[in-house]
Amino acid sequence: MTPELSTPECTAARRRWMRLCALADRAALEAATAEVSGARWLRPPETGLVMVRGRIGGGGAPFNLGEMPVTRCAVALPGGAVGHAYIAGRDAAKARAAALVDALMQDPAHAERLERDLLAPLADALAAADAAADRKTAATRVDFFTMVRGD
Repeated sequence: MTPELSTPECTAARRRWMRLCALADRAALEAATAEVSGARWLRPPETGLVMVRGRIGGGGAPFNLGEMPVTRCAVALPGGAVGHAYIAGRDAAKARAAALVDALMQDPAHAERLERDLLAPLADALAAADAAADRKTAATRVDFFTMVRGD
């Protein structure tokens, strides 16, 4: 990953790994960032509420569904990389670890190891879980059809 994060390719890659960190298990994130030292917290983990909005049928008028807790934080590494994390829920330790992964992924020296050991296995596990859910849903599918009567 190049230091310039404003290119569309870098933005898409960063969006991918931040999503995976948000969905990851806290223990996996903490294990991947255990050796990190010298990090400076720009924003320590803090929990707040965000409004979740929905739409009927995916296309109707938006409505306020309710509030959910979100924990966010930001960290700076000695090399200058800044990592951010937004995690659903109140898990401050997970938010810290996810922010560290975000910062480390911006450094090519760490990005390859994290991709191989943390992100790729997590992406595979999520894809397998999605495929299993799709198979379970497909088993309950009902196809309706109408036959034309010859009057």
